[in-house]
Amino acid sequence: MRVLLKEAMEIAQALLLATGAPLPNARTQATHLLDAELRGHPSHGLLRLPRLLDRIARGLVDPRSQGQSFWNRSGELRVDGQRGLGPVVAFAAIDALLERVGDTGIAFAAIRNTNHLGMLAGYVDAIARAGKIGIALSTSEALVHPFGGTKAMLGTNPIAIGLPTGREPFVLDLATSLVSMGKIHDHALRGAPLQPGWALDADGLPTLDAERAKSGSIAPFGEAKGYGLGLAFELLVASLVGSALAPQVRGTLDAEHVANKGDLFIVIDPSQTPSTASGITPYLDSLRSSPPADPAHPVSIPGDRGRARARAAERDGFDINPGLWSALNDRLATSSKTATSIQELQT
Repeated sequence: MRVLLKEAMEIAQALLLATGAPLPNARTQATHLLDAELRGHPSHGLLRLPRLLDRIARGLVDPRSQGQSFWNRSGELRVDGQRGLGPVVAFAAIDALLERVGDTGIAFAAIRNTNHLGMLAGYVDAIARAGKIGIALSTSEALVHPFGGTKAMLGTNPIAIGLPTGREPFVLDLATSLVSMGKIHDHALRGAPLQPGWALDADGLPTLDAERAKSGSIAPFGEAKGYGLGLAFELLVASLVGSALAPQVRGTLDAEHVANKGDLFIVIDPSQTPSTASGITPYLDSLRSSPPADPAHPVSIPGDRGRARARAAERDGFDINPGLWSALNDRLATSSKTATSIQELQT
């Protein structure tokens, strides 16, 4: 079924407000979930909201916190998320980095004790729109088997990179797994089969059954190369943040444990280096106009398709699983604070 952005935003915000989240925090979290929906990544969208609400109800998430931070060194921000909402804590840290990086040239935030960040693209997009270069990394539970292995030992360990270009920012956002576990859950919710090679079941055997894959493992992308990058990112984040390694990580896909993964944001001020920005946009345009293998599918730049989908979805709405939409509306109807939440949204 198709829903409009305004309606989805009102419901998501009202549900978060009903948990005690201040309006700015509820808006930040809801906007981030819906940004994933608009860009065509429902695995990181409203699918995550029911579990997040359960985590708040069980005291695993503090929807009021923005985290607590201090500058350990001139360019090193240490952040205790205090179990806050992932996007709320992350954007607060990014604001602090943007204020500092003009003096230091480069600054990073090492974040622990916060919740799932969702899609990383939005963070580096915001950094790039502020005229800076952004790099974001995060870790997760052991969900990915090593190249040549059959047991989940690594996180999906995504990375996102954003650069200003003079027009729309360049934004790359990818996991080092072949697909995200959120995508596996999305397929399970819809009863859709997986593609061959995506996942193994709990016995280490290839499976197309998303339900079986949820208790198994995902393949690394690019075989040995993706495995190596995923491992490098895992070690980099754990070393700088002091967070748990994948086999000990919990709390991004369950409603039983405090989240103990790590997040890392790096911001670089390009104004202190020889500028190549004037040449970036023409180069990207030359890539777009280069000869395609299939004339029906022109060459695109990472982020192009997501922005195009988002513009269309903002205008026409986006598709959502009817069962999920019904569950969200049922939660809203039974919330004891629904009337207050809606009144706050309208003021």
